[in-house]
Amino acid sequence: MADRPADDEGGRFYYKGNRLKQLRAFVYTTRLGTLSRAAEALFLSQPSVSLQLKALERELGTALLERTRRRVTLTDAGEALYELARPLVEGFENLDREFQTKTKGAQAGRLTVAAGSSTIQYLLPELVKTYRERFPHVHLALSNVTNRDGLALLRSDEVDIAVGSMIDVPHDIAWAPVYHYDPMLIMPPDHPLASKTDIRLEDLSPYGLILPPKRLTTYRLVDMVFQQRHVPYTVAIEVGGWDVIKQYVAMGLGISIVTGICITEADRERLVVRNLRQYFPQRSYGVVMRKGKFLSPEARAFIDLIRPGLLTHRDYDESGHSER
Repeated sequence: MADRPADDEGGRFYYKGNRLKQLRAFVYTTRLGTLSRAAEALFLSQPSVSLQLKALERELGTALLERTRRRVTLTDAGEALYELARPLVEGFENLDREFQTKTKGAQAGRLTVAAGSSTIQYLLPELVKTYRERFPHVHLALSNVTNRDGLALLRSDEVDIAVGSMIDVPHDIAWAPVYHYDPMLIMPPDHPLASKTDIRLEDLSPYGLILPPKRLTTYRLVDMVFQQRHVPYTVAIEVGGWDVIKQYVAMGLGISIVTGICITEADRERLVVRNLRQYFPQRSYGVVMRKGKFLSPEARAFIDLIRPGLLTHRDYDESGHSER
């Protein structure tokens, strides 16, 4: 028979079932935003999830969620409980994997990492190679995403961590920058500016730029700097992918401002490269994760590979949870 509400000796209305079920319903509903999504993730009916939430509120004697037609939002009490309940629920759900790790070692499991194209192509290869050598039985999946999509995957727990660059860090996201790269102007050897070593921002105005799409961080940074300094500029070609941009520059189709992460020795042989850090900010790359996320042993091993000791950084505590 399905669980149903009943009265206890004190006359309170409660839901049969243990507290863990109630907390899981609460955490999933908060994380996913709606009762229907939580029910789908928990393989329960929506009325069952609703009953668990109501029972939890009655037993704690306070409202935890405010229900609207589109989503649910947390009350102040709900925020406090979410901070306490999320690591407990996630810890329980990872108990089997943690147990296997403790008894058999961190040699098996799965790790999913979200990253952008440039990060996957230029930053991660050596890290992935070393990780595979140390943990050959871990199934490693790299999700090629944009920054916005990566954050969505982190929030829905579809990936364990992300590696990349950030400008604006949301309040629910922890970011620990590790690698730093200067902005670089690239042009073909026969370009009029190629002979100059001290290039001003105004010198770029007559020449069309080749930039990534407007939705990406690089375009936003370039536009911000030119706008702030009231220097006009034109975009000749808008195209995605550093390799494509470098190829088009080498063909004489325009000049570009790229992040130093994508400049290789081969590029310096076919292109003229000038550092523009006096005008444009550095781009920092590092570990991105959801605050309060329970880190699996596989994720902790990958983060420690990026920079030993990073898990004792101010954004992370030693238990593998990111601090709020």
